[in-house]
Amino acid sequence: MSVLIAATALPCGLLIGLLLGALGGGGSVLAVPALVYLMGQSPHAATAGALVVVAVGAVSGLLCHARAGRVRWAAGATFGALGTAGSYAGSRWSAALDPGVLMAAFSVLMLVVAAGMVLRGGRRSAPAATEDGAPEPEPPEERSTPRGWPTRLREGRRSRELTRPPECGRRPEGPGVPRPRPLRTALTASAVGLLTGFFGVGGGFVVVPALTLVLGLEMPVAVGTSLLVILVNSGVALATRAGTGSLDWPLLATLAACAAAGSHLGNRLAGHLRPQTLTTSFAALVAVLALAMAASTLPGL
Repeated sequence: MSVLIAATALPCGLLIGLLLGALGGGGSVLAVPALVYLMGQSPHAATAGALVVVAVGAVSGLLCHARAGRVRWAAGATFGALGTAGSYAGSRWSAALDPGVLMAAFSVLMLVVAAGMVLRGGRRSAPAATEDGAPEPEPPEERSTPRGWPTRLREGRRSRELTRPPECGRRPEGPGVPRPRPLRTALTASAVGLLTGFFGVGGGFVVVPALTLVLGLEMPVAVGTSLLVILVNSGVALATRAGTGSLDWPLLATLAACAAAGSHLGNRLAGHLRPQTLTTSFAALVAVLALAMAASTLPGL
């Protein structure tokens, strides 16, 4: 690894980590273009090497979410294990594909990521409202215990409420809550693994909605659990690609270490930045890079 490439890897890794920490995902999609166009890696080596950055970023974020109790280990490990076949197949398919076709497909993926981030940011910025447009009212306070009831009875009722076990991040049962279906869960997990293995990205923009819709996890818990799924899928994909070509491990270690440091910094900065502005700016950057990649790749196909 030359000094020039090392000097390029430092800011690229920090930028990827900053975006991962500040946005909670999406930054790893920049690893492949950075490795190809700035560090001289081939498309196949870049999609394989990006898995190292994805895995390190997933471990870093997973530790933070685990300390906050937002990781469902059994659900994440099961979902990740179900996706290992797709991750293996995606890795093999990507290694056999023409480099130009691979980069063209990656540019399409980047456009999808950019559009998804804009839509997600728009939904987050919209305030909750009722059908007539008025803000949703606050829930009514719990009715107080009528006067005259024995004090011991009121204290016993309060004690039962305080000791009631929490839902542990899972949505309550009801007609509007999807029940986990084994076939649907297996197919979704395989599709997520295929995406990770083929493109060398974490796929958090797909994993989080899948965990929310298929397993019924609440959004904060789905975000934390998705990192465990990403870690499993990226580990399988990296092990599959390890024998298909040589990886520049000093370069990848530098990039991953800078991404991990940038992720911690991004977590600290997230509370001081406007999420809507940050998401829109990142989506615009990804879209511009995707169009540039497509313009340089498609004429040669």
